[in-house]
Amino acid sequence: MEENKNIPETAEEAVKEEKKEKKAAKQDKKLLEEIEELKAKLAEQEDKYLRMAAEYDNFRRRSREEKDAIYENAMADTVKELLPIIDNLDRASSFTEGDKILEGLILISKSTASVFEKLGVEEYGKVGETFDPNIHNAVFHVDDDQYGEGEIVEVFQKGYRKGKHIIRFAMVKTAN
Repeated sequence: MEENKNIPETAEEAVKEEKKEKKAAKQDKKLLEEIEELKAKLAEQEDKYLRMAAEYDNFRRRSREEKDAIYENAMADTVKELLPIIDNLDRASSFTEGDKILEGLILISKSTASVFEKLGVEEYGKVGETFDPNIHNAVFHVDDDQYGEGEIVEVFQKGYRKGKHIIRFAMVKTAN
């Protein structure tokens, strides 16, 4: 016959068994409370994470919108500064006399220089300057003792820069 090992044989063993069960029940209750506490903390952290992710998405969207707006505003401001030049070109095209046309072109050139100055665009590449391969593009070279080493003797196309950014390299003829 098989004996049931869970049945205590004496009263003393029964008391010990009962204490063990109470202790185990207490531990189970404590563990369940810990699990509930950890679940609450996890839910709190998940909530924080979701909020942070949403805030980051909003930040990225706002940054992208601001960047787009900055570009659009800069473009509009630049075109606004160029409009007087276009107006002057329209006026100059209505002249038929050579002197008036020349006068109009001189005014247009001055207004263009003024607009570039407002925009912080610097013109460079003048005759007499020293050739610099970082900002000039030498398309011709001449050997002539009346000019210094690497001196620019002719400018085919002016160069333009804004700060350190080269917008267009100057196209030049150099000597020696």
